[in-house]
Amino acid sequence: MSTINTELTPMENAGFLALQDFDFASAIFEEMEGLNATFERIKIPAGGTTIFEIPGDDPNEPEAVKEFSAVILFHHPLNSYYKDAYTGGSNPPDCGSFDGVTGVGNPGGSSKTCPFNEFGSGENGNAKACKNRRRIYLLREGEIFPMILSLPTGSLKDFSRYLMRQLSKGNKSNSVVTRFSLKKATNNSGITYSQAQFAVDCSLTAEEYALISTLTEQVKALSQNVGYDTDETIPENVDPETGEIIEPLA
Repeated sequence: MSTINTELTPMENAGFLALQDFDFASAIFEEMEGLNATFERIKIPAGGTTIFEIPGDDPNEPEAVKEFSAVILFHHPLNSYYKDAYTGGSNPPDCGSFDGVTGVGNPGGSSKTCPFNEFGSGENGNAKACKNRRRIYLLREGEIFPMILSLPTGSLKDFSRYLMRQLSKGNKSNSVVTRFSLKKATNNSGITYSQAQFAVDCSLTAEEYALISTLTEQVKALSQNVGYDTDETIPENVDPETGEIIEPLA
């Protein structure tokens, strides 16, 4: 059973300056040679739950938190198209894109001109058949290895707005510590879902930003080799725990 906290407790003597004694690229090469280098995932539960699930030391006991803070190291589009309706499991998509520009698979090609990436191509006549998400690589204070948060479609508008607010102030997303939280929302079909919210916690110092910038480039280079995870392959109206369809509100 997960324990609910209102905030993650930073590690003792925590700080982003710990990165100065850690070479991420070398560590990955030395420790993960011949293995599948992956990242732990911060989960957004289905059904409008406003609690994040954060991986802990015990993989079967994630920590449940209402909010957390981290630096956004890098983020990119994550598109996925499935030819057939979801029937269970976490199979990779028939066509996918890690840059939002070029799809790989069937049908593949330009994401911009693909008919499955147009509103109205989905089963309910409103959504897209190709699901658009945003994968974010995050680093929490006191840690030296990033985690991934995959934003569902319903959170992309608020994320875009947050990024534009920071750009208007001359801030890149990896130059500030961002506070993440969730609120309950309802889409046009009456389905309740969890919508991510974003706010600036604090700015990085020049010394911290220099270290974060180096890690950003290393993560960016590795990101193209990170495949799809379960929460990125299951449709957003399917409970990831049970596989059951989440019905619209009465």
